[in-house]
Amino acid sequence: MTEPLRMLDAFSGAGGCAAGYARAGFRVLGVDHRPQPRYPYEFVQADALDFLARIDPADWDAIHASPPCQVYSRTRSLGRGDHPDLVAATRELLLATGLPYVIENVPGAPLRDFVVLEGQMFEGLRTQRKRWFETNWPLTVPFLRSPRPAPNAKMGRRPKPGQWIHVVGNGGPSMGWPDAMGIDWMTRDELSQAIPPAYTELIGSQLADWIRRGRASA
Repeated sequence: MTEPLRMLDAFSGAGGCAAGYARAGFRVLGVDHRPQPRYPYEFVQADALDFLARIDPADWDAIHASPPCQVYSRTRSLGRGDHPDLVAATRELLLATGLPYVIENVPGAPLRDFVVLEGQMFEGLRTQRKRWFETNWPLTVPFLRSPRPAPNAKMGRRPKPGQWIHVVGNGGPSMGWPDAMGIDWMTRDELSQAIPPAYTELIGSQLADWIRRGRASA
């Protein structure tokens, strides 16, 4: 039996990205500076940048990183305090490992040559949740985004006919957030920061194939 590929999930949150990679066949370790009691895989509480700086690349096949997005988010004015801008520092550490990587963040983040994924592109999702993904390997999207997707409902409100759920603000399970995201293990606050696993299942499937093809041709 083929050994599963090893994925380091930096800035992991409660494991939305990790679930997609696990479905694509990766063995995942999450790293986050906050406790994540509902993270569904192996987890280490640590500063993600410090952890990345100390890893042995030979222990890993790939790295996913979701540095804090609040500084780039359209809703940043609703929060409190200063938010760090860690994309450049994260990229520097990832490049130093020489491993294939994925950096995920919100629209407006300083990502390079990114691919856009959103809910309308995946069967079963009911929220747009647009996100950008930077890679240092050839990620492709095999389907087109509609120029006029179904609109999200206003923040914290129930969707009207023809609208999708906006997983931000007040809401949660009672307003259909878990079904909209394809996530059934998180609290409201965790869902509001999460990524639908369908996104990283697509990415992870391509990444696993790319890694294995490269090794077969070496």
